[in-house]
Amino acid sequence: MKARATAPRLGPSLIAMRVEKVLLAEPRGFCAGVEMAIKALDWMVRIFDPPVYCYHEIVHNRIVVEEFERRGVIFVDDVTSVPDGAALMLSAHGSAPEVEAAASRGGRVVVNACCPLVTKVHHEMKVRARKGYTILYVGHGGHEEAAGTMAVAPSAARLVEHESDLAAAAAEIPSDTPLALLAQTTLAHEEWAGIVDSARELFPDLWMPNRSDLCYATTNRQAAVRALAPRCDAVIVVGSANSSNTVALATVASGTCARVLRVNSPEQVPDDLAGVVGVTAGASAPDWLVEEIVKRLDPEQGSETIHVTDEDEYFPPPPELRDLLRVAAEALSLSFGVSADGTAPTSRDRTVSAAEILRPGACAP
Repeated sequence: MKARATAPRLGPSLIAMRVEKVLLAEPRGFCAGVEMAIKALDWMVRIFDPPVYCYHEIVHNRIVVEEFERRGVIFVDDVTSVPDGAALMLSAHGSAPEVEAAASRGGRVVVNACCPLVTKVHHEMKVRARKGYTILYVGHGGHEEAAGTMAVAPSAARLVEHESDLAAAAAEIPSDTPLALLAQTTLAHEEWAGIVDSARELFPDLWMPNRSDLCYATTNRQAAVRALAPRCDAVIVVGSANSSNTVALATVASGTCARVLRVNSPEQVPDDLAGVVGVTAGASAPDWLVEEIVKRLDPEQGSETIHVTDEDEYFPPPPELRDLLRVAAEALSLSFGVSADGTAPTSRDRTVSAAEILRPGACAP
């Protein structure tokens, strides 16, 4: 009697799980401030002999930082450690006034790549402090943006991380003290909304800027995730753990999706994902990482973009860099005995993608 052949039994770990479809959040990835900072640092790498120095990570993304390290950039946490005469960039998160002052000493060539939206909050902090206000600053303690902003007016600023900090402020600050409320630009809307409602209730005469301090890009990316997450079995957020806006995206997604994963690279994507998977990226993550992650997921039904708004913001290169490039272009034209045509070296800046500049193996334009 022949034994009947039976198919081998597969354990759970051997059963292939398939992703049916990928939903892509739009907007996602690089914002205008990150675009500006990355392209500015790329210019510095090209016009100065290595090493070029950068105070703190240019943006909070490990892959971006490692790519610039490969190109000869040294990231430092103390500007006084930078040799005299060296080229030095200050990061997109903003720097304390004393850091900016120390950076400019010793004949260093300094370019400040602070995001203009952060610069706006610095200005608000300075003006309110000069007018005698105590500033309640909503942010994450230890974050570079928060540290740099509060350092603008350290005697007037008070950090608020939780609603309970407002109650403590109400008990300790004299009632006749004028109060202002400012915020870290990369907060999640949920983090900000609850605190601002409580602050208005506790302090009826609270001053706030007419335009929210929250970054438009942070708000837009969170809106896209809110539209996407309820339709997903899992959501992947691309970005580094020290990126505040990336962490905020994961927090927002967790509100309506049971499984949310933050990854830095395609290699960190687990192989047990199935069904519909949403993908977004923090404001400091290049979009080619998203492309590679979608390839790894290999969705059976392809991908669909969940679009909530268009972004056309553009921040030009920092003025110090524009001056440097203009001088360099004039010197080059004189060296080769040709006339400068008046075209700025950064004239194509708006059409150049920072993500493509950083794509491994890419040549700078």
